[in-house]
Amino acid sequence: QVQLVESGGELAQAGGSLRLSCAASGVTFSSFGLGWFRQAPGKERAFVGYISWSGTRTYYAESVKGRFTISRDNAKNTVYLQMDSLKPEDTAVYYCAAVLYGTINWSREKEYNYWGQGTQVTVSS
Repeated sequence: QVQLVESGGELAQAGGSLRLSCAASGVTFSSFGLGWFRQAPGKERAFVGYISWSGTRTYYAESVKGRFTISRDNAKNTVYLQMDSLKPEDTAVYYCAAVLYGTINWSREKEYNYWGQGTQVTVSS
């Protein structure tokens, strides 16, 4: 059974930092590209970033570029989202997702095979 479990979401101050984790089980982790998405209140879920199966390629939404960093530890079956210089508009439920063998359409939700349950990030001004 495939499971992706996010953690690390909490209340943070604007300008602060958080690191989200997503632990995978039931998959050959190194075979998957991994994406982060977020859904703000009243809005559709949106792409945040993506890391290739090897970890050598990353891509980010313009809104987070330069502030967020994705990394992965294949030995720990875990992907991370380091969020710096947080803004109130970063408030959302953050989801990780996995796509077998990776994808070039990293921003498309339908590309992903598995999703986590989400973790809430709230940024206060």
